Amino acid sequence: MSIKGIGPVYAAGIVAEVGDIHRFKDQTALAQFAGIAWTKHQSGNFTAANTHLIKFGNRHLRYYIMEATNKVRMHDPELKRFYDLKYSLTPKTPHKRALALTARKFVRLVYALLHDNRLYTPPKGE
Repeated sequence: MSIKGIGPVYAAGIVAEVGDIHRFKDQTALAQFAGIAWTKHQSGNFTAANTHLIKFGNRHLRYYIMEATNKVRMHDPELKRFYDLKYSLTPKTPHKRALALTARKFVRLVYALLHDNRLYTPPKGE
């Protein structure tokens, strides 16, 4: 709840669905558990650039993270800048794709805060 924009419901939901943060080796594992990762399409030297979100993962955690990201991006200038950049670069379903990419960035922050058991302190100048 130390992050501006996250209330008691989203905070409790994220903490409840994550459980013990130390069962994840890094933030990538947490993102995959939440279903905020992309499929890989490869063949020989070809790697597809545009892929879909994976179809598995904890749907409740994905919901809490996506909704919390949507609220936090309105208060955090760095996440807002990142969201706006991705929104402008995406031709199809820009809000959905930009929000998913921003949520992936938000997962890094959540993982770091829970792993180190500390509160969020906004950068100076906010």
